[in-house]
Amino acid sequence: MPVASRTNSSCASTRPSSSGIPSQETLPIPSSLPESLPFTSSQVVPLPFPMAHGTTTLAFMFQGGVLAAADTRSSCSGLVACPASQKILPIHSHLVGTTSGTSADCALWKRILSRELRLYQLRYGRRLSTRGAAKLLSHMLHPFKGTELCVAATLCGWDGGDLFYVCSDGTRLEGSLFSVGSGSPYAYSILDQGVRWGLTVEEATSIAREAVYRATHRDAYSGNFVDVYHVTSKGWTRRTREDLKEDKSMKSHNL
Repeated sequence: MPVASRTNSSCASTRPSSSGIPSQETLPIPSSLPESLPFTSSQVVPLPFPMAHGTTTLAFMFQGGVLAAADTRSSCSGLVACPASQKILPIHSHLVGTTSGTSADCALWKRILSRELRLYQLRYGRRLSTRGAAKLLSHMLHPFKGTELCVAATLCGWDGGDLFYVCSDGTRLEGSLFSVGSGSPYAYSILDQGVRWGLTVEEATSIAREAVYRATHRDAYSGNFVDVYHVTSKGWTRRTREDLKEDKSMKSHNL
C-alpha cells in the first residue's frame, strides 16, 4: 500500500448550491453503469495461469506542479508482455493518472472516468476538481470489491495541486507523494530523501527518473523505458520517453 501524508476517509457533502449548480464535490451520476454486476452474479472462470503483476509508478507534488513518472514494462506470469506500454494515461487537459494492476482494467476505467468527467463539463460548464474525480472513481469501483478487477491509480491534477490514490476496492487516499507497484519500495528510498517542496522542474524530473531507474534495477517486473509527465495550471506536458538501459550504462561507466 502506498504511504500518504494524510487520509481522507470522510465523505464531503454532495448537496447542490443555492444557484442550482452543484459544488465541486457533487458527484455526477454515471451515464451508463450496469444495473447488475456481472462479476458478482456469474461464476468466476479460473485463469489458465497465475497473473503476476509488476510495475513502478510514482507521483509527487512540488512548487512547480505535480510530477508523475513510470516505467513501461508490462509483465504477465513472469514474461514481458510488452516492453513499451503506457502506464501514465491522460484523462483530460489538466489531469493524468498513473496506473498499476491489470492493463486492460486500467485502460477501461480510464476511458469511463474520462467520459464521465467530459459529460460533467458539458452539463455544468466547468471541469470537476481532482478531488471530485477521485471520489467519483472510488464510488464507481467500490461495487467491484472482491472481484478479479485490479486497478490502482494515482490521479495527478492541478487545482492548486492535488494528488489522490484510488484502488479497485474503493480506497481513496490524499497525499503529496505516492509510489505504487512492485518496485515502489525501491522508488521510495530515493523519493523520501530527495523530494521537497522547493525543487525546480529539472531537479524534480531528475529525482523521478532516478527513482524509476533504481526500482527497475532491483525489480525484475519493472524496466525498459521511463515516461515523465508534468502537470501545472496550464495543463500537462510529457517529456520524451527515455531508455533506462542508457542510464544504466552511463552510471556503470562513471563508476
